[in-house]
Amino acid sequence: MSDILEGRLGQDAPERRLVMERLYRLLERVEMPLFMHVNTKWNRDLWDRLFRILTLLGGATFCLGFSLAAGLLASGPWRAAGWQGLAAVALSHLPVALAKRGAPRRRPYQKYPQANTCRKPLKDPSFPSGHTTAAFAMLTPWMAAAPMLIPLLLPIAVGVALSRVYFGQHYPSDTIAGALLGCSAALLVPLWLSLPL
Repeated sequence: MSDILEGRLGQDAPERRLVMERLYRLLERVEMPLFMHVNTKWNRDLWDRLFRILTLLGGATFCLGFSLAAGLLASGPWRAAGWQGLAAVALSHLPVALAKRGAPRRRPYQKYPQANTCRKPLKDPSFPSGHTTAAFAMLTPWMAAAPMLIPLLLPIAVGVALSRVYFGQHYPSDTIAGALLGCSAALLVPLWLSLPL
């Protein structure tokens, strides 16, 4: 059965890529003004420093490490938020990897040489944003555990998404998809953990 599915998916790959390329071209027409505004008009030393920090906060190393530390060292709802964040970050990166492989999209800095970028730009496909996915997957359980933290944590997660556009690593739609994936994974983890085996 899996051989049949793999063969069928393999046959659909060129058609799927063609559809995704058309979708990406349409999205670019719509989102390029926003991308160029954030990427070039905001280009200042102050933003460079802030967005460098925010982009690190969305990295898998930080998100997994912070969530693991909270799961091991915190207590009460914070401990649960840590474990849920850890599981959500790990779970959310499966669809990220599949999308990057199945529907590759060139990063903005690769397509537009005038784009502002960081010192060591990533070279893997752009869609969806893994940093944004990780940030929302990690922070959503904390916001659910303590809604009073939303005014602090939501701007951090959105800031991670903006940093990815600012550094020319992603289009806005890449970060929106990442935010949706991260939130969805974080909301599914408690349901999955409560299922009887």
